[in-house]
This record gives sequence, C-alpha cells and structure tokens, in this order.
Amino acid sequence: MLPRSPASLRPLRWARGFSSSSSPSPSASAAEGKIVASVVFERLPVVIPKINPAVYAFQEFSFRWRQQYRRKYPDDVLGKAEARGKGDYQIDYVPAPRITEADKANDRKSLQRALDNKLYLLLYGKTFGTPDGKPVWHFPEKVYENEDTLRLCAESALTSVLGGLDNTYFVGNAPMAHMVAEQTALKRFFFKSQVIGTTKLDIGKCEDHAWVTKDELLEYFPEHKALFDKMIIHIR
Repeated sequence: MLPRSPASLRPLRWARGFSSSSSPSPSASAAEGKIVASVVFERLPVVIPKINPAVYAFQEFSFRWRQQYRRKYPDDVLGKAEARGKGDYQIDYVPAPRITEADKANDRKSLQRALDNKLYLLLYGKTFGTPDGKPVWHFPEKVYENEDTLRLCAESALTSVLGGLDNTYFVGNAPMAHMVAEQTALKRFFFKSQVIGTTKLDIGKCEDHAWVTKDELLEYFPEHKALFDKMIIHIR
C-alpha cells in the first residue's frame, strides 16, 4: 500500500553514512531528482509460527465452549466414520525442526533460518546516491532509465542480483511505498517480490548479503523505523 502522506517520509535519510551537511557531495548532486526502483525481496514463512499463549488459551476455551452445543450423532454413524479409510499401512509423521543449523550459527546468508518468520534480502555494496561511493546496506535497486514501466526497472534490479527471475514472484505492478531523500529529492519506489519454489539462491553483484527478519532489518536501518513500520508491519 502506498503511504497516504509522502511528505511524512521526507525527513528520513536512506542509508547510514548519508551526509547531512548543507553541501551535497558530487554523488548527491548526480542523484538530484532521480528515480530508483527498489525491491523488497522476501521469503515467506516455511513453518507455522508458534501461537501466542493468550491466543492459544482463547482458542482452547472457544473449542470447549462449542463442544457443549455440538450436534450429537448416533453411535452407529460415528462407528462407520471411524472405520472408513483404515488399512494395513501406517504413515510415521516426523515434524521438521524449527531451529536449524543456520539458526544455531546465526548464518544470515542462509535461507534455512527463522523458518517461522519472513526474511528480507539485503545487499552490501555501492549503490546509487551513497556519499563518496562508499558501500552500504541496501535493497536490490536500479536507477530508472528508459524502461517502459517502473515495475520492469525493479525486475531488472532483481535480475542483476539473481541472474534471472525463475524463482521470484512480483506482487502487483504498483510500488507498495516510496520515500524521498531530504538532500537530493531522489525518489525510491519499493516493489514487493517473493521467493518461490527454492530454498537456495545465488546472490551476486554485491560485496556481501544477508537474509534478515523484520526485527533484524531495523538493526541495519534504525533511522528508517517509521518507514518500515508503514511498509512492512501491516503486510505481515
């Protein structure tokens, strides 16, 4: 969802290390009035999150309350239902572990971690508009050039990182949020995309990368908490 009041995002600076001086750097001058398509690339939860104890208690109470008024069927009907589908086979169900080796090692480069949470891809390296060309943490992104749509620009940004879009799904054609850099009026439009059908991706075109939860995301961008509250929390 596009925030209703873009002006409220103007005080936010995009990446750590951005200059707050009155004299913009050469890279900031080059960013004047540019448009950038950024991709919030997420992996959806793999296992069902643990239920909050208060929610579990309420569900248990609701179930017991409904049982008082449930319709009772004759025993011979229930007996037929229980006998249906019985055979000589047996399936042993072993639930997958919630805590993986990647969790134990805090390996943020792995998709096999935080299975009950969404994960978001961050890249570390040089990107458009950073001061003095220094590497920073950022989402996959690209400056809009002559693409037919901003969505195609976002797809190009993700393609340059993954090498293709075979295991991705873009959610909608419109950006879900945008922000304006206070010094340069550079506009970043955020598109949502999801990992589909794979548990491993080869990430390129960066010095480092990380798959982080929403809470961990704020460790990298504490100054952008207001933006992420609007952009991510309501779509969890």
